[in-house]
Amino acid sequence: METISSFEPLIYENSNILILGSIPGEKSLQMREYYAHPRNQFWRLLAAVYNEELPRSYPDKLFFLRSHHIAVWDMIDSCIRKGSLDSRIQGETLNSIQELLSAYPNIQHIFLNGSKSFELFKKLMKDHPIDIPYSRLDSSSPAYTKSFDLKLEGWEEIRDIQRRIESR
Repeated sequence: METISSFEPLIYENSNILILGSIPGEKSLQMREYYAHPRNQFWRLLAAVYNEELPRSYPDKLFFLRSHHIAVWDMIDSCIRKGSLDSRIQGETLNSIQELLSAYPNIQHIFLNGSKSFELFKKLMKDHPIDIPYSRLDSSSPAYTKSFDLKLEGWEEIRDIQRRIESR
């Protein structure tokens, strides 16, 4: 098993929503793109949430995030993992979520993409409380076999919360 590392955060001055995953899978690491596996539903879910066309190229995906004020990062900075399953993660070192939030004070809600990121976030909160509301999302991973439509029901909270944030 080898040590793997996360990417830099995708975050913009206007970001008001932060979506945290665990750590990129093998395909994402190989392509150097967040959620690059063709069966991962991350981009498809977000496009459906905003009732937009699925962005195809990575630059289009980055534009999509920026235009919807969404930041993306991972809970884990580095770990040991064979394959892409979160259940195989060992010896993780967490990213400094607090530093990111200090540098980008417009973030007003955090979403955790899947059980592993949620578990790690709650662990982080015990030692370093963060005064920003957060919600757990069903994992966009193909390993999480819940139907797309059922996942989408939960992911629509992103749009609903963002509308509340932007109407203040």
